[in-house]
Amino acid sequence: MFTVTLIAAPAAANLESALLDGLAKTWGGNSVRWLNPGIAGEFDVQKAPEDVEQVWADLQAIGIDLAIQKTVGRRKSILLADMDSTMISQECIDELADVAGVGTRVADITARAMNGELNFHEALIERVGLLAGLQETVIDEVLETRITLASGGPELVATMRANGGYAALVSGGFISFTGPVAARLGFDENRANTLLSEGGVLTGHVALPVLGREAKVEALREIAAARNLTADDVIAVGDGANDLGMLQLAGAGVALHAKPVVAAQAGLRINHGDLTALLYLQGYRASEFVTG
Repeated sequence: MFTVTLIAAPAAANLESALLDGLAKTWGGNSVRWLNPGIAGEFDVQKAPEDVEQVWADLQAIGIDLAIQKTVGRRKSILLADMDSTMISQECIDELADVAGVGTRVADITARAMNGELNFHEALIERVGLLAGLQETVIDEVLETRITLASGGPELVATMRANGGYAALVSGGFISFTGPVAARLGFDENRANTLLSEGGVLTGHVALPVLGREAKVEALREIAAARNLTADDVIAVGDGANDLGMLQLAGAGVALHAKPVVAAQAGLRINHGDLTALLYLQGYRASEFVTG
């Protein structure tokens, strides 16, 4: 048995009954269920349809996301989330670089690294090097004035934790950002890189080893094993090339507003919905959401 989920952008709320019911009828589905009228609905099918990609493309054209998963085991016990451009709307290193006067150069490197065009480790070392001499106090300023939570994040974390889930924020960014963001959102733990400083000034170096793609995979394995669970019990979300390993290992790996190279290889793609899409994918109804 498989479950088909359709999700619209909350602001658009353009998922119509005729579309949901019509697709269910076309695919021989049954038990059509609204998770949030106008925004998310689902139904079950006996086997995965053969024309999924064409239907997915047609739905994308009208701003609707489509996902098909095995029905059994959809609800997960662990949330593993990237931070930059996933749980928050910005790339922290780009914001620091903008203050340092090297914003355009660093943003270009970030974009290429996240799309898999550059080695993540080398790209991070190069970008951090450009921050040398920046006052450490700028980190707090950026957190206060430039960093905003991505839509649906508080509900995602709070709802999963209220239902016995464990939430971990695993970032290729910096612990000076993940710590406050994790605390604000209610994550159980956070892992990231450490910017080095001397006398309150950034040195342009990061503590080694760099937390990148493989470290995220290892974090998934460690966190699951510590709870006597497996990768199948994890729902992971990210947008960059350094997230691909954990997205492909997790029982449900969600590419959220992801770079093309990531979306092309991820099992689940959300291009229009927000972070509450991860709850709909697990079968949660909007009435079950818990606010952070």
